[in-house]
Amino acid sequence: MTRAFFGTDGIRGTANRYPMTPEVAMRVGLAAGKRFMSAHDRRHLVVIGKDTRLSGYMLEPALTAGFTAAGMDVVLFGPLPTPAVAMLTRSLRADLGVMLSASHNKFADNGIKLFGPDGYKLSDQAEMEIERLMGSPLDEHLTAPETLGRTKRIDDAQARYVEIVKATFPKRLTLQGMRIVIDAANGAGYKVAPVALYELGAEVIKLGVEPNGFNINEKVGSTDTAALKEAVLTYRADIGIALDGDADRVIIIDEKGAAVDGDQLMALIAKSWKEQGTLTKPGIVATVMSNLGLERFLQGMKLGLERTKVGDRYVVEAMRAKGYNVGGEQSGHIILSDFSTTGDGLLAALQVLAVIVQSGKPASEVCNQFAPAPQVLENVRYEKTAPDPMEAQSVKQAIADAEARLKGKGRLLVRKSGTEPLVRIMAEGDDEALVREVVTGLKSIVTEAARAA
Repeated sequence: MTRAFFGTDGIRGTANRYPMTPEVAMRVGLAAGKRFMSAHDRRHLVVIGKDTRLSGYMLEPALTAGFTAAGMDVVLFGPLPTPAVAMLTRSLRADLGVMLSASHNKFADNGIKLFGPDGYKLSDQAEMEIERLMGSPLDEHLTAPETLGRTKRIDDAQARYVEIVKATFPKRLTLQGMRIVIDAANGAGYKVAPVALYELGAEVIKLGVEPNGFNINEKVGSTDTAALKEAVLTYRADIGIALDGDADRVIIIDEKGAAVDGDQLMALIAKSWKEQGTLTKPGIVATVMSNLGLERFLQGMKLGLERTKVGDRYVVEAMRAKGYNVGGEQSGHIILSDFSTTGDGLLAALQVLAVIVQSGKPASEVCNQFAPAPQVLENVRYEKTAPDPMEAQSVKQAIADAEARLKGKGRLLVRKSGTEPLVRIMAEGDDEALVREVVTGLKSIVTEAARAA
């Protein structure tokens, strides 16, 4: 069965345009409700969180209608980070967790992410089963009038998450004396992130904490750190922390205004946890996008790097299958399975802050663990309705030629994004001029193929 709805990170698209419509959301509720309803000897529960997009007000009640019509009770959290929804799905013994978010995308997009009762994202098989059920007539999975679900909001979800995250910070340490700028991207972490940092003792300067339904990820957050860099320098802060729209990824800005990506953060945490003896395996999991410099750094510490396809779900799958407890992506998804089942930007930031506090050194010294190999990444956007530019013979030949030029000198990755109509072109190697030349040439050919399509 071909996937019609689910991509690498749930269902995603432009709000109020297929498939991000109220009808599809209601079908998801009905189908997922049917899939996760087991024996009828107890009430079944689904929890729903969302970020701050305007379209959340449309999709949340549509999902709720589907779930209650299928016979499931619904608990609504309101704005809450994706990792918090995953945590509370387990904590509340829910059958299913749902997050409404399009992560780092602009406000016009939205998405539906589903978590199982264990707090992990659903397997491909479970998503395919839900897709199959979504094709049924809308009245096929309706429960009897006396078994309709009930809905309620709970007001302490944010406080629960703050306490869970604070508990991951070593009790012997404090953030007193640290000045931290937190940029919550006008997204799901806009309340919880500043509170957690303040309660751990930090002086907190806030950015991106005034959501209005339209400004999520707008010139703020992990995908646009210019405002955060300026604030760190202006306020002479010790560190800046940038989350994305659903707070499952993080980028650090050091006291000099330099950005620190997920590869550096994974290197830092891996080194720290190795020294503490808390790594469950001698290595970490990252994607094919992670820098060659990370791999070399880990080799120097006699640690391995297990690479996966792009997408935090694939990182988590490899971690679970092979027993690793540290993994993530260059983009800032950091998964620490001792504490969480998915990427958690705030939790990862606290692990970094713990190392900084213990070392007594500035963030610029602590966070930059290795010299990255020159890496160039370019994106080519194409129309969603157009033919796949990756299928063009000119693109296939160009990729083969580029791989031949880099053979033994570097690495090339050309792939379609799983969440947007983009072709991503990445190359890396020690010869920066060659890497840049290869990517520039490929970008030109892919762009031409996209236009022709």
